[in-house]
Amino acid sequence: MIMIAVALLLSMVLCLLFGIPYIDFLRKKTIGQYILDVAPEAHAKKAGTPTTGGVFIIAAVIIASIITLFMAQKMDNSAWIIIITLFFMALAGFQDDYLKIKGHENKGLSPRGKLIRQILIALIPTVYAMQNYGTVITLGSRTFDLGIFYPIFTVFVVTGASNAYNLTDGLDGLAAATGIPAFLACGIIAFADGHNAAAIVAATVIGALIGFLKYNKPKAQVFMGDTGSLALGGLLGTLAVIGRCELLLALFGGIFVTETLSVILQVMSFKLTGKRIFKMSPIHHHFELCGHSEVRIVKEFTAVSCILSAIAVILYFIL
Repeated sequence: MIMIAVALLLSMVLCLLFGIPYIDFLRKKTIGQYILDVAPEAHAKKAGTPTTGGVFIIAAVIIASIITLFMAQKMDNSAWIIIITLFFMALAGFQDDYLKIKGHENKGLSPRGKLIRQILIALIPTVYAMQNYGTVITLGSRTFDLGIFYPIFTVFVVTGASNAYNLTDGLDGLAAATGIPAFLACGIIAFADGHNAAAIVAATVIGALIGFLKYNKPKAQVFMGDTGSLALGGLLGTLAVIGRCELLLALFGGIFVTETLSVILQVMSFKLTGKRIFKMSPIHHHFELCGHSEVRIVKEFTAVSCILSAIAVILYFIL
């Protein structure tokens, strides 16, 4: 428990320290965000805001994780799998951000190219899980053997979480604030189930996100970009797989699931009926166009994330 607190505090301090020189570097190099033409009008003023802030988030998480895991003598194979998966997800996200910056528009990797990278990276925790857990998933004391469908399920969990978190990163502070309770729930469940390495890494993410909010709260000084959102989402999915709480991820990651469903429903509705369900998707933009302020949306979404995460933890202990 003490090492989990150390992990959180160390990561938070590192993120705060890394953020100052990195944001200054981005400003000097004029590495800013390009806004989509279809985005709400209020987002036009965000053009040019430094992006790729995920670089110092991930750096803080990886460094704090390695230091704390070695101190706690928990640097096992699962820890390396988690860190390696996080690193490659961040690399894929950085490539996407780099192409956007280089092309001077909000178009990076093609959807197909991004998905292929995510699937290949998701195979890392999938293979590890199959070697150590077989093809069984758990829900509290209940177990379900997925057989040949297990690798498909696990890859879906990791890539789905990565894309869902990425979709949520659309307002100042939204992805970071809603991510904190989700990683907290995941960490608690992993710790209770004896997966200490996953719990420690989850703690470092919480610390890094708390530190990042200093720079990302309205009006944001920096955006995490795909470097951060793709990686953190992929990490949340990976921790759920390693921490044996894949099914509960749908609950403590409920905000990210809702954001994704809003996009799916919007596209399906428009293709089938020619009408849109929401004014804009992901759903946080719908509320924005309904007149809600960014701050209000972030607060409300974070409150919902806290409630869903608490319910997930309670269900874990009573099932």
